[in-house]
Amino acid sequence: MSPRLALRWLQKRTRDITDQLDAPYAQPGLHWLTDEAEHERALAYMTGGTGYQLTLYDESTHYVLLAYPVGVKS
Repeated sequence: MSPRLALRWLQKRTRDITDQLDAPYAQPGLHWLTDEAEHERALAYMTGGTGYQLTLYDESTHYVLLAYPVGVKS
């Protein structure tokens, strides 16, 4: 409903995914969770009407988290 709520959703989903990944694969997600500058960038994209995407992966699976403002087609 709002960029800030979308960011919270991204953070929750990132935590859920990194909890299930082996340590080497979890590192990018764990880094993203503490990267305040990147969170501000995500908020700016979404506030400006652009979607924000975060991709996490392990050996066999890619997790693509995408948040975008309502009314914007992906």
